[in-house]
Amino acid sequence: MGAASNDDNEEHEFGEDQPTNIDASSSSNHDDASAQQPMTSNNSTKSSPSDSSVVFSPELLGMYYSRLFPYQMLYSWLSYDPATMNPKKSNSNTSTKNGTSNNSTTFPRREFSMTIEPTPGNEVYIRYQSFLSQEELTTAIQKRRPTKIDIGAVFNHPPKDNKSLPSGKLQTQERELVFDIDLTDYDAVRNCGCSGAKICPKCWTFMGMAMEVMDEGLKNDFGFVHVAWFYSGRRGVHCWVCDDGARKLTNEARSAVATYFEVNLGSDKNKNFHLSSPLHPMLTRAYDILEPRFVESVLPEEGHGLLSTRASWTKLLMTLPEQANSVAAKLEEKWGSKKNFTTPEEKWEELKSALSAFIGKTGSSKAQKNMSNADRARVENWPIETVFKYVYPRLDINVSKMQNHLLKSPFCVHPKTGRVCVPIEVANFSNFDPFQVPTLGQLMKELDDFEAAGKSDDGTDVTFDWQKTSLKEPFEKFQKSFLVPLLNEERRMQREEREKRAAAMGDF
Repeated sequence: MGAASNDDNEEHEFGEDQPTNIDASSSSNHDDASAQQPMTSNNSTKSSPSDSSVVFSPELLGMYYSRLFPYQMLYSWLSYDPATMNPKKSNSNTSTKNGTSNNSTTFPRREFSMTIEPTPGNEVYIRYQSFLSQEELTTAIQKRRPTKIDIGAVFNHPPKDNKSLPSGKLQTQERELVFDIDLTDYDAVRNCGCSGAKICPKCWTFMGMAMEVMDEGLKNDFGFVHVAWFYSGRRGVHCWVCDDGARKLTNEARSAVATYFEVNLGSDKNKNFHLSSPLHPMLTRAYDILEPRFVESVLPEEGHGLLSTRASWTKLLMTLPEQANSVAAKLEEKWGSKKNFTTPEEKWEELKSALSAFIGKTGSSKAQKNMSNADRARVENWPIETVFKYVYPRLDINVSKMQNHLLKSPFCVHPKTGRVCVPIEVANFSNFDPFQVPTLGQLMKELDDFEAAGKSDDGTDVTFDWQKTSLKEPFEKFQKSFLVPLLNEERRMQREEREKRAAAMGDF
């Protein structure tokens, strides 16, 4: 056992087994002295009268794990077993007979880790957990009631056996390609008053822009199809790329993919950065995606006010390359006139046009004399660099580089907010409000209200208790748009592999 990491940390990296962590070899089959007692069966557990103003408590967390956590969905996903796709109607979260399968060879070799609190304020981190079945996973979670669950790689042996294996024999085999984007990395450009863990609707838009750029690049440039996005429960988003090819990537290949998206945005010591010319097509596409959103969300007063006041536009004009000082002076004078009523969007367009004219890019003007090609490129790229400085994705790149990273499990609950890590659709990000994601208290009230109204007896098709709450929409969309296509692809690949083996053996 070891002290748990800070609640705000969304991911972990591990190499070989460390003596500070407990031996988890018996975790899935035996009692743990420090674990919570197991919950009773779903069929007999009722939610207590709920106060929706209480966002998180050990009791609410236990109820969530007992009734609402989507064990079958998580098991089906991480098994990559098409046989698990269609559960029969049952509200049980513990049965392995309802749409689950024990035939998966992948799931038992998957590492889980758990952060538990045996006593209030005493966090214990347990890693190298693995489970043979959905039933074992369910039993362990309901018994321990972890405040955080992390998901790691698939190993060549069940991770729970790590202590019985010779040193160095436990090796990673595959792992989804994951990305972690956190608003704390945008603190230098958040002009909304937020910093650290604090977020607001103004700075939350940065997450949508990052998701769109990354999603386009992963699908168009690398050909990935099965890409899932999740709210982290507090101030960020996580991406899981689940294509077979992505899961099999080596550490070197993962690093190459992550580095492909990385742009040097400068640092606290060196705030200047310059893009090379000509611009890479990926960056050109990113600018085309980001610039309209930058204009809408960053420039105006109702956004981050980058061009909304004299002080703000003066500050921005001062970042122009030295060669364009004359452009800055003219616009400063013009915009400062009492007769000037241009909007931030109009100022941005005027600034770009003035720079284009300055370098002779427009047909009616000539470039300034004695301007080198490097200086010309610097002026030309300034609008792009400015947009990127504010809204280009800021990745925690180390999360993506190695198979042995663990990342917070989707569907768990953030203990600081009580909110569930729900799926997010990139195309519908504008309709996603992190402040409307249900808390544990709200979910228990929804469950109570549903059952008090007797809706379960009115013919409503309810397979799982989460379908009685506001989790129904995001969870079902995840199943339909991501999980079903993913497992259909796995079924096709398995069929092709069987046919290939049969052909090789002459067994037609």
